[in-house]
Amino acid sequence: MNIEIKHGKEMIIAFEGRLDTVSSSELSKKLEKENITEDLVIFDMEKTEYISSAGLRLLISLKKSLAEKGKSLEIHSLNEVCKEVFRVTGFNNVLNVK
Repeated sequence: MNIEIKHGKEMIIAFEGRLDTVSSSELSKKLEKENITEDLVIFDMEKTEYISSAGLRLLISLKKSLAEKGKSLEIHSLNEVCKEVFRVTGFNNVLNVK
């Protein structure tokens, strides 16, 4: 697992590896320490191999907390495995997938 966070015009979270129970917990702790000043947060999943229900819960939680502050979340660069998880669970209709 590797997490890279960049601040700028928008905040970009690049996640590499499996977004599962353990890594979701670690990512959540890391995000709690971030000062998110940008209006848009992009979750780049280009190098995300897999996403579990824990990872999906993390994304929904992030979306809700950002929305409460008038900010938005976009999910970018899903691979075929993650696209299928999003499609089957309906999360492609709940989250803003680009």
